[in-house]
Amino acid sequence: MSPTVEGTAHVSAPVQAAYGYCEAVTGSQARNFAYGIRLLPTDKRQAMSALYAFSRRVDDIGDGTLTPEAKLVRLEETRALLGRIRAEEVEEDDTDPVAVALAHASRRFPIPLGGLDELIDGVLMDVRGETYETWDDLKVYCRCVAGAIGRLSLGVFGTTPGAPEAARAGEYADTLGLALQLTNILRDVREDASNGRTYLPAEDLAKFGCSEGFHGDRAPAGSDFAGLVHHEVRRARALFVEGYRLLPMLDRRSGACVAAMAGIYRRLLDRIEREPEAVLRGRVSLPPHEKAYVAVRGLSGLDARTISRRSSRRRV
Repeated sequence: MSPTVEGTAHVSAPVQAAYGYCEAVTGSQARNFAYGIRLLPTDKRQAMSALYAFSRRVDDIGDGTLTPEAKLVRLEETRALLGRIRAEEVEEDDTDPVAVALAHASRRFPIPLGGLDELIDGVLMDVRGETYETWDDLKVYCRCVAGAIGRLSLGVFGTTPGAPEAARAGEYADTLGLALQLTNILRDVREDASNGRTYLPAEDLAKFGCSEGFHGDRAPAGSDFAGLVHHEVRRARALFVEGYRLLPMLDRRSGACVAAMAGIYRRLLDRIEREPEAVLRGRVSLPPHEKAYVAVRGLSGLDARTISRRSSRRRV
């Protein structure tokens, strides 16, 4: 196959159409994610869109209106499709564009597709209504639904040759995924409660008087909701610090993509910390101009250079 612009190779019309479908899904369903991956070269952006579209399908099953029994069937059907992709049994003229795109992406890049099995396992936890007593319990769930996505993404990004600590890149990608997921959990605490889901550890809820849950725009009477939020924010910040050690291992554009997505969530965390009860009134988000600033900062490599300097000081 002959190389073309940005190091990509010739892609057939059916595969291009499949990627186009996945990019449309990503752009309409995941604005923060789409904002980050637009910084990538074409082949990596397409692969990330295929990963997102498949992941979105899994999430939609878990969040949909089907009965739990029907959701279990659909999730196992999706796992079977993943098995076909892994076995290279999906042809370019298959009628499922997400399968076509992901199959092509997994041939382009060393994507550890087992991470999507982990995602399915995590959504099965949702369908079964699992709750989490401790942070260690919740970490299992977060590693399935977010840490695995970090490791899948690393399969697309790769690491730069000779990068220090490159052997730990998967660990850092996983940890960054946990940081993003915990931020999501804080942001969506009321929405999740309205859907009958509680993700924050039961021992933390009890400690801050929030065991009765969140069912309105005010915290439970007599609770220390701000204390709960600040406790979880500190935990998320520590995860970000560790996960950001991935940045210096990535090439400039992959690092910019990760820095943009993580930077958006870190700023969301800042807003949640400043006004904890805002998450009970509606979804906290960033305005477009602030997202643009985060993207420019990531593209400049400032975050990666800062982390690299800190890592160098630690090794001295």
